[in-house]
Amino acid sequence: MTTPVGIVVVTDRRLARRPLVEVVAAAVDGGARWVVLREKDLPRDERAALADGLRALLAPVAGTLIVAGPDPLGGDAVHLAAAGPYPPPALPLVGRSCHDATELRRLSTESYVTVSPVFPTPSKPGYGPILGPQGLARLVRCSPVPVLALGGVASAEQAVACVAAGAAGVAVMGAVMRSRDPAELVRGLSRFTGCVAPPTLRATAGGSQPREVHP
Repeated sequence: MTTPVGIVVVTDRRLARRPLVEVVAAAVDGGARWVVLREKDLPRDERAALADGLRALLAPVAGTLIVAGPDPLGGDAVHLAAAGPYPPPALPLVGRSCHDATELRRLSTESYVTVSPVFPTPSKPGYGPILGPQGLARLVRCSPVPVLALGGVASAEQAVACVAAGAAGVAVMGAVMRSRDPAELVRGLSRFTGCVAPPTLRATAGGSQPREVHP
């Protein structure tokens, strides 16, 4: 199984302007092919049903649902916290959240990591310390696996800075969840991460030049 690249959408139904499945569907229409399901407070049966629904959205575009936590909810991809579990479960795709070089050194069989927070984020006020692009670049050089930049990414300028720092892509939560047009936001950001939207979606953009995208 390949590792996430480009735009990775992270869910948070409490931030979403519309029902979560609708927001994710719009992001998929915009070109998102990787989605991380959080919603850890839901009962397992409700969360599993939500996972099934999101997989159904992603299946026609060969997308992948990654479940936050060690339980894949019937799938084969998980994203783990820095605190554990260790060792990771034996699954085809395992990611982990990391914040510093010490956590990166604990990696074993993980496929990729998210590194955060790169920028200040309204989703977690005061969360830090903020890495910035330079701090991200230092951790990318330390990481034995591909890195996704996480935290406060909401504009083309920020996405470009993350990719220039060596990130394989950017994980975006609040900007997508709060966006009035998740499809256009994802489509725009995708232009700057090396992950281009499908041809049918590119055609709708009218051949316009890349521009900064805001939620």
